[in-house]
Parts: sequence; structure tokens; C-alpha cells
Amino acid sequence: MASAIGQPLTRVLLSDQVYTRVRGLIISGELEPGDRLVESAIARQLAVSQAPVREAVRRLVHEGLAEHVPRRGSFVASVSQTDADSARSVRVVIEELAARTVAEAPSEAAMEGLRAQVEAMREAAREGDVGRFRDADISFHRLVCEASGNPFLPKVWAVMEPSLRALRVVSDPLFTGDWGRMADHHADLLSALESADPDSAAAQFAAHARGDDGIAGA
Repeated sequence: MASAIGQPLTRVLLSDQVYTRVRGLIISGELEPGDRLVESAIARQLAVSQAPVREAVRRLVHEGLAEHVPRRGSFVASVSQTDADSARSVRVVIEELAARTVAEAPSEAAMEGLRAQVEAMREAAREGDVGRFRDADISFHRLVCEASGNPFLPKVWAVMEPSLRALRVVSDPLFTGDWGRMADHHADLLSALESADPDSAAAQFAAHARGDDGIAGA
């Protein structure tokens, strides 16, 4: 019995497949902010029941890529300028503190994890995969909060992350700059942490969070 239970699972849940398909359409811009996610229509198009579609939409709502409006349904997320400004102001405080703390004593394990995310961004930029780029970008900043050693920073980031993802859905299609340059900028942020100069690292991360550095992205 124990050996049977230990066998790896290979079956992919239908809800995972639906989630991946719909998420890809949102990230690519084929489904735009404000578009309604009609579960029955999605189920018909994918030849599945509504149950896996419902679960997939719930995951998208949790991730911040969709929003549920009672008695109206679920829609691709949109973010008002007020919400964007509010999220940015909180984020500046969080990232400035996290960067300062990490730069005071940067650990090699944390730096290695951040290097992996920068490389993932560069690879996604080369392949033109906006979704993968966004995931690596968000992960980079989440890891900085986790590396701070302050148990509250990752918790606050987790609350903010869905809003940041929704903001990226709205703003990424409008970005006409160089994705590779954006990845390189994150390499510069990493170097600031490795320099063990807390004031400089804090200033650079705060500028990035405010958008003062002229680089779009998370």
C-alpha cells in the first residue's frame, strides 16, 4: 500500500488545463480587462463541464487576473488609477524596507534565488513570453521580501500581489519598451542588494516601485 501511494501522479486535472488556457488568453491580451468570463460558454468551447471552469475562474480571481462581481459574474481584472496609486504607495514602503534589510546582510542562497528569476526574465524576454516574464518579475520582488527575514513583509506582499498582477494585465500590453532592458534593470537591483549598501539598495528599490526609474514592470 505504501509503495502504491508513493507513485507519482501524472493525471492533469481538467481545472488546471482550463486555468492554463484562460490565463494564457488574459496574459496575451486576447481577453481584455472588463471582458466577462462566462463559465457556460468557456465550458462549451473547451468541451468540458462547468465544474472545472468554475474552479479555474476561482483561481484566476485569487491570482488577481479576474474579479468576481456578485450577481453579475466574473470579469478579466481592471484597475483604476486610484487603486494603482494606492498599491504603489504601499509597495514603495514595503520594498524600501525589504531592500534595506536584505542589503545589510545579503545571503548567497537568497541572491542565487534572485539570479534565477533574473535569468528567467531574460529568457522570457528573448522568447517574447510576457506571461512568464510577469511571473518571474513578481517572484523576484516576492523573494526580496522573503529574504528580509521580517515575517510580516511576505504577508503584506501576499495581500498586495493580486492587485499587482491585475495592474500588470492592464499596463503590460501598453508597454512598448525593451523587455530585455527591463530584465537587465532587475539585474541592477540585484547588484544593489549584493553591494551591501543598504541606503543605495533602499533608494533604488523605492525608485523602481514608484516608477521613477523609467522602467515598467513589477
